[in-house]
Amino acid sequence: MDKSEIKNRGIMLVISSPSGAGKSTLTKLLMHQDDNIMLSISATTRPPRPGEVDGVDYFFISLEEFRKKIDNGEMLEWAAVLNGSNLYGTPKTPVYEALEAGKDVLFDIDWQGTQQLHAKAKDDVVKVFVLPPTASALEQRLHSRAQDSIEVINARMKSASREIEHWAEYDYIVINDDLKESEAKLKAILYAEKQKRIRQQGMVEFVRDIQGELRLKFEN
Repeated sequence: MDKSEIKNRGIMLVISSPSGAGKSTLTKLLMHQDDNIMLSISATTRPPRPGEVDGVDYFFISLEEFRKKIDNGEMLEWAAVLNGSNLYGTPKTPVYEALEAGKDVLFDIDWQGTQQLHAKAKDDVVKVFVLPPTASALEQRLHSRAQDSIEVINARMKSASREIEHWAEYDYIVINDDLKESEAKLKAILYAEKQKRIRQQGMVEFVRDIQGELRLKFEN
């Protein structure tokens, strides 16, 4: 068996962080430079907003269909928002099809969604938590956006403390002090994880062939 026949199974790359730590910027950089990474598309029961396209921005489905998918185990993770009026979640089928094709699927979800994902597909999941260098840097970044009121920023800072409590549940921690350095770390994580034995399909046969050749030449 030739080494070119060894195929890499894709991974589910989860990147979580408190708001303002730089997660969105890092994920965009990662996807821009790697065509093998695709963003997971969530399903939702809310109606499409102007300009949104079904199957591109979200999979827009009815509440009944969403609940049926939950009952049938077709959702990798899901959550209710706005007091339960809308449901959001990750359909299993398109993600697993991508992994089998060798594609890496990027998830921009919180710690609760990450826990669900890991419980159902832990061998495929790689979890990265992005931290700010300091609390004051996080606050400064939120202010520099000039998008939110003081009240919203304070609420985000309080939420950040609760989210950071779950940092130890992740496989890797990236302190985002320098954007280029953090991007390089994410790429290194992705590369290393792709080399793991469980993700190299065909490796068993490849090793078996090498062993067979060695036995024929040196054990007889």
